[in-house]
Amino acid sequence: MFQKLKRFKILGGRTLKTGISVFLTALICGFFNLPIVFAVITAIVTVEHTAADSIKKALVRFPASAIGALLATVFYSFLGKGALTFALVAMLTIAVCHKLKLDDGIIVATITATAMIPEFQDHHIVSFFSRLGTTSIGIVLSTLVNFFLLPPNYSPMIYKNINDLYNQAGVLLQRIISSITADSKEKNRGIQKSYRQLTAHLERTYQLSQFQREEWKYHRHTKEEMLAFQFSQKKLRTFQQIAYHLGNLQYVNTKAADFTDDEIDLLESLTEDYVKVLQDPTHTISEDQFTRVERLDKVFWKWKEEHVQRDSKYRHHLPQQTILIYELLCFHDVLEELQNMSHKQQKLVHDCYGQ
Repeated sequence: MFQKLKRFKILGGRTLKTGISVFLTALICGFFNLPIVFAVITAIVTVEHTAADSIKKALVRFPASAIGALLATVFYSFLGKGALTFALVAMLTIAVCHKLKLDDGIIVATITATAMIPEFQDHHIVSFFSRLGTTSIGIVLSTLVNFFLLPPNYSPMIYKNINDLYNQAGVLLQRIISSITADSKEKNRGIQKSYRQLTAHLERTYQLSQFQREEWKYHRHTKEEMLAFQFSQKKLRTFQQIAYHLGNLQYVNTKAADFTDDEIDLLESLTEDYVKVLQDPTHTISEDQFTRVERLDKVFWKWKEEHVQRDSKYRHHLPQQTILIYELLCFHDVLEELQNMSHKQQKLVHDCYGQ
């Protein structure tokens, strides 16, 4: 039933687990006639991306909540329910938790501390343990639900993101080279914005990968899943190099007039080859690309020897045109690594599961 509910985009796994945690927390607190609000609030903010995070942060949130409840009890005893009490309790709870390196528990502790002030009974100690107990129920139940129910699987999202990254890199490379060889009117600002979006997408994928590693510490996985994940991480590290070269290319200050017609044709043809390799699931390099890279290599050394700039304030050993060619040659080297890695992976899969 839960798997069917997850198909609705509005009800993801984490949303479902939050709802279940709140339900169980309210049910148990109601059964024992305990205040429900504190426990429910805690349950809502306790469900994490992974079981590992839930366990780690639960061990932080419990002492943080105890600190918040204790501060609320002390200040209520001296100052009552005034506005100053709320302010001092909130500030000191945050300060003490931060000082004790309980940052992951600051939100829960502050909510617990401030929310319990209006609800204090005549017996302050009883109120303290009552609120701390209900908060603990929310923390424990949310952690257990997150651990045992609907364990997240980030691998499909990781694989999709990696494919999207390579496709986007191909499009961005085409735009960068076109802005040079075709004297495109596209502003550098647009290319730079796309590059920032690409790197942000890369960082999100790294984060998902970290979530998956943490999740597998507590849940079983198959050999096939591990092999696929390891390959995805290799592709991700290789893409980091591609992103590095794209970042350099976008700042090369050249225009079409800086190259001959033959050189422009070579740059455009080679760019098309690169885009095909990036967007090909097997990342196979054609023989034509190897031939063009050899030609570009000769152009590079020709530019290096004949176009050292001496007419400017600084003596540049690498003119902008040479930098562009150098980056494209380096780009090809990364694509070769990518091709070899992909072919090794295909051979490994065939040897293990073929026949």
